[in-house]
Amino acid sequence: MHFSTSLKLQSPIEYLKGVGPLRADLLKKELSIFTFEDLLFHFPFRYIDRTKISAIQSLRPEMDFAQVAGVVLQVEVVGQRAGKRLVVQLKDNSGIIELAWFKGINWVQKQLVVGQSYLIFGRLSFFNGRPQFVHPEVEKLESGQSLEKNHLEPVYSTTEKLKAKGLGGRQLAKLTENLLLQLQSSDLPEILPPTILAAHPMIGRWEGICQLHFPRNTALSNKARERFKFEELFVAQLRTQLLRSQRHRYSAGVVFEKVGHYFNSFYESCLPFELTGAQKRVLKEIRIDTAKGRQMNRLLQGDVGSGKTIVALLAMLLAVDNDYQACIMVPTEILAQQHFHSLQSLLEKMDLPLALLTGSTKTAERKKIAQALESGELKLLVGTHALIEETVQFKKLGLVVIDEQHRFGVEQRARLWKKAKVPPHILVMTATPIPRTLAMTAYGDLDSSIIDELPPGRIPIKTVHRTDKDRSRVMEFIRDEIAKGRQAYVIYPLIEESAKLDYENLMKGYEEVKAFFPEPKYWISMVHGRQPAVQKETNMQRFVQGDTQIMVATTVIEVGVNVPNATVMLIESAEKFGLSQLHQLRGRVGRGAEKSYCILLTSSGIGRDASERIKIMTQTTSGFEIAEKDLELRGPGEIEGTRQSGALQFRLASIVEDRQLLEKARDLAEQLAENDPSLSKLENQPLLQFLQQRKGMVNWGKIS
Repeated sequence: MHFSTSLKLQSPIEYLKGVGPLRADLLKKELSIFTFEDLLFHFPFRYIDRTKISAIQSLRPEMDFAQVAGVVLQVEVVGQRAGKRLVVQLKDNSGIIELAWFKGINWVQKQLVVGQSYLIFGRLSFFNGRPQFVHPEVEKLESGQSLEKNHLEPVYSTTEKLKAKGLGGRQLAKLTENLLLQLQSSDLPEILPPTILAAHPMIGRWEGICQLHFPRNTALSNKARERFKFEELFVAQLRTQLLRSQRHRYSAGVVFEKVGHYFNSFYESCLPFELTGAQKRVLKEIRIDTAKGRQMNRLLQGDVGSGKTIVALLAMLLAVDNDYQACIMVPTEILAQQHFHSLQSLLEKMDLPLALLTGSTKTAERKKIAQALESGELKLLVGTHALIEETVQFKKLGLVVIDEQHRFGVEQRARLWKKAKVPPHILVMTATPIPRTLAMTAYGDLDSSIIDELPPGRIPIKTVHRTDKDRSRVMEFIRDEIAKGRQAYVIYPLIEESAKLDYENLMKGYEEVKAFFPEPKYWISMVHGRQPAVQKETNMQRFVQGDTQIMVATTVIEVGVNVPNATVMLIESAEKFGLSQLHQLRGRVGRGAEKSYCILLTSSGIGRDASERIKIMTQTTSGFEIAEKDLELRGPGEIEGTRQSGALQFRLASIVEDRQLLEKARDLAEQLAENDPSLSKLENQPLLQFLQQRKGMVNWGKIS
């Protein structure tokens, strides 16, 4: 069975009748339409129903658009200058309707002849209880002409530049019609295998494309839309599933064959608390993965405080037991220090060297670390981007843990794992829970683990909403907490286009806080993006060490600062923050044994969306619930931390609205990838060729 996309479809768009070189350049620049195929897949975003002609008598206010046919009785211009308008009376067998024009009067007047029949279409309005069309579309009717259209009229997105060159929505429809007349069903053959069509019956590909552009009715346009939504989702899912299965089959990985001394000693004598069921499950998944002889690429999701670090450390000890080195890479220096100190305290009873490498590590120390890594003496390393530098070479790197992965680009990660002959295992951690549908699309090539339980003894954070009029009560509350020996954060948003305004807002806020908490009784740290790195670091450290009771900051503290003694998080202008950001900020408190509070302070009159966000925050502390809500409210394009990949660039499908379709596409793509991972069966050949034509074939070796 030979298959390829028709050569016709690959023809440059300038060769389509009615386009030519000038229009072609515009179509390329404005709508990225380069070929016949691109035009074919530029779908209408809505339809106008001109298949029905209504009797004038039957027109009702609830009708949006309407179409009537009748004879012109009268044409007259009324009013003067600015109030001048053209008024036309049109009659059918049931009654009379008024048509009005305020612009282009002379031109319209020339087109309309008393006694002639016309087809009128437009948006319906009512004036003094009587129906009226303002600026309708007018089409002259010849005797014997069929009045009704046999399909819905498509409406295409276009741009002002295209309209200026006579390529508005209507002209695009005309070009698409011309194109479809030139093509045959063999030019757009079916790519979905019979097994998929049997499991999920749908309209054929050629029929679908015709009904998507010029549907005979709404039911058929819906069927066609559903078909191409499914195709988009299925192809995207199949790509990721093939990527995974290829990696599972062909990407060699180091083998961690035993659980040895370091893992067991730590597990038995150094664990600060009993592992949760979720932590044990994830460890088991990691152990199975790392023993298979192929590279692990696992995404570990868990809410703030769910115990991801312990799991990562146990995985690193597993590497050491098997005579390999392990490292953990984090996005900021302060976070690297925190990880280093926390791992250091966890490992203090064990004789296992651990080092920290960041941008500010002194040259002599850097040299020492580099030598110990190359000789294999240093087994565990914590660091920032400094780990990627050429001078950092491992003797035997077996595991790379990446924290808050969305802060690192694909290339950076790839450079890290090229530091070993056999690619090391990769464990990617994030405290920003990813909604299920987003994980399936943007991270579908990674195996996923979720820690969805908090360690025992963690007291849930109490979240409350207060408005500006409660400010002094809120400050009183913070004062009481400080009197108990606790600390507090006060966070201001980064919202304005102008960094200068942001800075002014923060300084104003800082002065306000100082007025409530005067020195020397209270000491305040301030951290913001304008500060030099050294000053920022010093101010943060003062708070971490308890020299200051209050930290006033912008969102720079969002990722990573861990101060178990901080029990209050006050978020100023909370209505200006997104859900996931509010959740991340809230996760900065509640790290210790004391009851913690998150106070969302807003102005009194906030909008509907902001109210919804605040309500969700006060009702749940589950990051996964919040992530799902965030996706619903904002859509995938806005969600922070999503990978900038083509995984989410669908023409028709939406991972929010088409969740069920996505689940179905995912299941069917998984089955197909499992049964025929190379797509070599005869029935899967058209699909294979389609994928090859789209993407030149995927680079299996690259993790992203």
